[in-house]
Amino acid sequence: MPDPEPIPPPSPAGPGPELGPKSTSSGLPSNVAAALACIPLIGGIIFYIVEKHDGFVRFYAMQSIILGGAWLLCWFVYSVAHWILTPIPAIGLFFSILLWLAWALVSIAILVLFIVTVVKAFTGVRWEIPYIGPMARKQMGET
Repeated sequence: MPDPEPIPPPSPAGPGPELGPKSTSSGLPSNVAAALACIPLIGGIIFYIVEKHDGFVRFYAMQSIILGGAWLLCWFVYSVAHWILTPIPAIGLFFSILLWLAWALVSIAILVLFIVTVVKAFTGVRWEIPYIGPMARKQMGET
């Protein structure tokens, strides 16, 4: 039986494409910084200010700012509507329950969007939240 051909040794590593995630202004890998930037409003503001060069992180930060602003707007509308409609005799309780259900649905939707964006950012995928993603792109001057 003939001897198998010897396997040549691997070539030494030379300069080539960088395989790992690139580092950002914050010193974190790009995907980690983008995932942290997804924390609604606070994470977005911090990473939008700190990160000056990485468009991936800045995009997720801008989406986070817009999503957090939308959440605050919904909370404000809920609070004012609850304050105005709940004291109404006979129908106040109905409105209170209806408003609470609407607020619960909005909160769950925002939580799901937050989880999806964190996972997508951490895996290095640029994902746009429906309606919010195009607004973030426009704010950043991308088309």
